[in-house]
Amino acid sequence: MKIALLGAESTGKTQLAHALAAHLRESGAQAAAVDEYLREWCAQIGRTPHIQEQAEIALKQRLRIEQAARDHAARAEPDQACWVIADTTPLMTAIYSEFIFADNSLTAPALEYQNSFDLTLLTGLDMPWVADGIQRDGAHVRAPVDELIRTRLQSAGIAFEVIYGTGEQRTLHAIQAIARYSSSLNAINLIAPCAVNTTVIDPNSLKNWQWQCDKCSDPDCEHQLFSSLVARE
Repeated sequence: MKIALLGAESTGKTQLAHALAAHLRESGAQAAAVDEYLREWCAQIGRTPHIQEQAEIALKQRLRIEQAARDHAARAEPDQACWVIADTTPLMTAIYSEFIFADNSLTAPALEYQNSFDLTLLTGLDMPWVADGIQRDGAHVRAPVDELIRTRLQSAGIAFEVIYGTGEQRTLHAIQAIARYSSSLNAINLIAPCAVNTTVIDPNSLKNWQWQCDKCSDPDCEHQLFSSLVARE
């Protein structure tokens, strides 16, 4: 199963990818977090990419994800679950090509590839912006990038869930999202390590669960609803 983590900068994608992979391994699955190629590219070259370099970065991210999927499938025992959690996909490169360079040439193929993922998780804007390397543009770009991601996913008919919270709470909510989409998960083993909430969720009981705001893409509205639910807990 392939899980994609999308989101604007400084929304916790990398930390969440590794936390999810660790929890899945604890449950007995083969699991790997696939790191973002762009971060390594910027560190090596010493600058952010130019427009003509975006396609190669998107391709390298895709190849990295596919290689991880092959490697972990080969290591898996018979009937052992195998997971790949991608810290961004080519779609994020396409989104930034649109946003920064007004170039949408990468968008269609990136959306087509995004359809190959079993689950797409979008990291919410409730985390504070933190400077981290030359590839970050600033807090002011997060909202428009978030909106563009949602618009492109919705236009392509790609379902996604928004993940809010901090630390283990954010990890827990991502695990619960995964549990809703896969009856093969052992929910007890996955959720119990999270100290903030040890409620066991049976994925089979949530087959008909639907997000009540599935036609709304207002991140502020989502955050208010999420905050009220946490307060009730």
